[in-house]
Amino acid sequence: MKFLRLALAVAVFSAALFIALPGTWNIASAETPTPDATAPDFAGATQWLNSPPLSMSALRGKVVLVEFWTRECINCLHVLPHTKALYDSYAGDGLVVVGIHTPEYDEERDVTSLRQAIRTLGIRYPVAMDNDNRIWNAYGNRYWPAIYLIDRDGRVVYRHVGEGDYDQMEARVRQLLGKA
Repeated sequence: MKFLRLALAVAVFSAALFIALPGTWNIASAETPTPDATAPDFAGATQWLNSPPLSMSALRGKVVLVEFWTRECINCLHVLPHTKALYDSYAGDGLVVVGIHTPEYDEERDVTSLRQAIRTLGIRYPVAMDNDNRIWNAYGNRYWPAIYLIDRDGRVVYRHVGEGDYDQMEARVRQLLGKA
C-alpha cells in the first residue's frame, strides 16, 4: 500500500511539473522554428553512408527532411517506418531525406555496426555519422528522434520531436513539394 501511495505521489508531482513547464516537457509536439531560419550545413559529419557527402547549398531547390536518430533508440525505430514511407513516396518528387546518426552511447559510434543496422533496417537514403555531435549542435537539437523540414530556399519551416504527428508531417511535405 505504501508503494502505491508513493507511486501516486510521484505521478501527481510529475503531472504538476508537466503542466507548470510546458515549454520544457512538451517535446512531442510540432514546433515552428524562427521564421526564415537558415538550415545549418552538414559540416562535421565523420562519415557518410549510402551517399557521398551532401551540403545544404547543393540541396537548394529541394525539399529536405533531416532526421536525427540513433540505432539503439526505440522511439527512433518507431518513427523509422514513417520516414522510410515519406522517402519512398516523395523522393521522386524532389524530397531528399537525410538521416543524421548522432550516437547516445559509445557503442553506437562504430561504423561497422551502423552499416549493419542500415542494411537490416532497409534504410536507402543518405545517413551522416555525427559522432562528434557537430551537426546536432549546429541545429541546436536536444532529442531523438527529431525531424526538421527544410524548404527549397534552405529555411527550416517545421520541426517535430518524438513520435507521432505523421499525417501532419506528410501534409507539410506535400505542401512544400506543391502537392497539397
